[in-house]
Amino acid sequence: MKLIPNCISFSRIILSFILIFVKPLSAAFYEVYIICGFSDVMDGFIARKTGKASRLGERLDSMADLIMIGVLLLVLYPIINPTIEIIIWVISIGIIRLASPIIAMKKYKTFAMLHTYGNKLTGMILFIFPILMLCVHTNVLIYIICVVASISAIEELVIQLTSSELEVNKQSIFSKY
Repeated sequence: MKLIPNCISFSRIILSFILIFVKPLSAAFYEVYIICGFSDVMDGFIARKTGKASRLGERLDSMADLIMIGVLLLVLYPIINPTIEIIIWVISIGIIRLASPIIAMKKYKTFAMLHTYGNKLTGMILFIFPILMLCVHTNVLIYIICVVASISAIEELVIQLTSSELEVNKQSIFSKY
């Protein structure tokens, strides 16, 4: 029972790589994609409910999230065909996102990505993006994602810079815990 949440996170990594070999936006793509999303919700839920949450599980979940986002960028990039401004914006968000765990590594000697509400909202919006692409103009979705991702990335960076101790489950810059 102790390994189930970690196995679910690891399965998301495998399934994310499978998305590379499936035709984007096809029925098979959405099936694998929905399972990935479901696994992202279930691993943390099961870990918390069974008292099996661990640092390894948090890291594995973060790694699975990063791999899934990377695979989606790779697979959907040709379909989205973003403008140079959007590419620069996304790279800027990535740099800010990368700075946070680097700061955590220097300050706390461990890899850490925070589980803030902003990061969860960004994750939800990123998750529904391929689904909404079917009915909402892609550029509108991209701007929404970039705004939310920018705010949450900056919030995480500020938390890492100003915190005296590591708080991976800090909900917001405005919360005490």
